[in-house]
Amino acid sequence: MNRSAEPLAFDIVARIAECAPELRSAERKVAALILDDLTGASRASIGALAQQAEVSIATVTRFAKAVGCRDVRELKLRLAQAAAVGQRFLERDAASDAPEPIATRVFDELQTALAHNHQLLRQAPFAEAAAALRNARMIYVFGMGGGSTALADEMRFRLVRLGRPVATYQDGLLQRMVASTVSRECVVIALSTTGRVPEMVENCKIARSYGAKVVALTAPASPLAKLADWLIPIVAFETDFIYKPSSSRYALMMALDVLVTELAVSQGDESRELLRRMKHALDAHRGGGDRQPLGD
Repeated sequence: MNRSAEPLAFDIVARIAECAPELRSAERKVAALILDDLTGASRASIGALAQQAEVSIATVTRFAKAVGCRDVRELKLRLAQAAAVGQRFLERDAASDAPEPIATRVFDELQTALAHNHQLLRQAPFAEAAAALRNARMIYVFGMGGGSTALADEMRFRLVRLGRPVATYQDGLLQRMVASTVSRECVVIALSTTGRVPEMVENCKIARSYGAKVVALTAPASPLAKLADWLIPIVAFETDFIYKPSSSRYALMMALDVLVTELAVSQGDESRELLRRMKHALDAHRGGGDRQPLGD
């Protein structure tokens, strides 16, 4: 790719996430460090970055060039700009006598998170992952923690509507037990915004050792991402507004929705008939118009 031909302004967060899978192992450590803490990375010296990532200074320099920057100085500048994107939503407007409404802060941060992740998802292997789900004898969805636990069930709800055999496991020990029972005809969907939960990573390793394929919705430079047969990249973009829930949940849900929609479209008439049956059964029970949501 000819980076020099690109415009001066580009999304450094999306660029790092996009490049991460193709980087050398040492450079991925730098990517992971930066994506974990944009603000800290933008303020750290090249020596500090190298020390924290446990790599050489030369590796940090190579990383900067690999993601389209002339040098580490430009990299840090772009990181500082990216880290500042959400700050205007958190600070009181000096020209106003009242703080920005909470609804506006929440909405703007969600919009920022979705915009960053939209570009990543355009390049993700959704068609290949959907084909694996379509052909799987059994699908297991793993999620741990707040957002991933809830969205694991959301994934199950969506796949059931499409006639897929699916089960959800959020407990680490249960995941480990299930992982030891899988076969080559099984697919594990792993949901983790950070991709660094030790139990999740270990359980996916076990599943892979028995032949299961792994679809990971996770951070692109993470340990979980390295295990994935199909990586759907998610980048958490958090600000200092600590009082509201993480916006990364919405990025993860967007990736989930795209994956399930890809599967539904690929099944064609089968999906249409299953959804028609479900709508018929719901309307017979609750009543309602044609445009009511398929579910409550």
